[in-house]
Amino acid sequence: MYDQSQLDRLGYLERLMLRLTIGAVQLPDEIQERHARYVITRQRPDGGWSGREGESDPYYTSFALRCLAVLGLLEGAIAERCTKFLLTRLHGHESIVDLLSIVYSTKLIEAACGLEPLADIHRAWELRLTELLYSLRRSDGGFSKSLEGQAGSTYQTFLALLCLELLGQPLPEEERTATFLLNQRQSDGGFLEIRVAKRSGTNPTAAALGALRILKLLAPEIEKSAANFLLDLQTEEGGYQANTRIPLPDLLSTFTASVSLTDAGELGESDLAAAWKYVSSMELATGGFRGFELDHGDDVEYTFYGLGTFALLNSVE
Repeated sequence: MYDQSQLDRLGYLERLMLRLTIGAVQLPDEIQERHARYVITRQRPDGGWSGREGESDPYYTSFALRCLAVLGLLEGAIAERCTKFLLTRLHGHESIVDLLSIVYSTKLIEAACGLEPLADIHRAWELRLTELLYSLRRSDGGFSKSLEGQAGSTYQTFLALLCLELLGQPLPEEERTATFLLNQRQSDGGFLEIRVAKRSGTNPTAAALGALRILKLLAPEIEKSAANFLLDLQTEEGGYQANTRIPLPDLLSTFTASVSLTDAGELGESDLAAAWKYVSSMELATGGFRGFELDHGDDVEYTFYGLGTFALLNSVE
């Protein structure tokens, strides 16, 4: 088992994936096998994964790879076929989210089985991506969702910092970005997604905490008050609301809240049994997860959130 000092030396995503892997390996075999089969059988002939409709894309492919990685199954022919898919998407007009997905997917494959999808074009492509990320930084210190955006987004700032960390690139004047994030903080301890938002949300709060942790500028009192905010959003069903105006919990918010509470050492303060029951209610008998009570579909993204939340709940001592 890793101690906290070892965890602190890892990057944010490395630390998260390690925790998820440790928790997932302790899940009942039938849960692991059911969802492994679900993800593997949905790999498309081109090597990628799609959402609920359409063609393969980097975003959903990255979630499928995360599922397989935490289950210890990212290897062999699956990884080789996916590598070929990722290489086809390197020179297209991808969104920032898709570009991050490509970077994260290639790093997962490298770590899991030694393949190097970007070996031939590695340095030049990563430098171009770094320049693009820098160009999204705005005068408020945050990162915008697009080149046309004029203001920072909490979630986009988190994504940009994740990507720079994965690429091993620095963030100049990081205090400016920390100031932007702290300016998104509200009196209830939560954070806004954009400055004109009207209330704090689970997902922007988790993103802000993750970003401040990457910057190593997360003050204990900020984390504690944010944890209290998140704990208050757990519903009677056991899941977490996206914000106080949305009556139903959802699996994404439940996962992001669980990640932040785990980082803060506060997940044990939640109703763990109710959370497990809620996540189980989102699980399909044939494998995969849906996103919320009224959701009639399933996909690999929500399957990662379900597996990930199970793994975190399973790790509470």
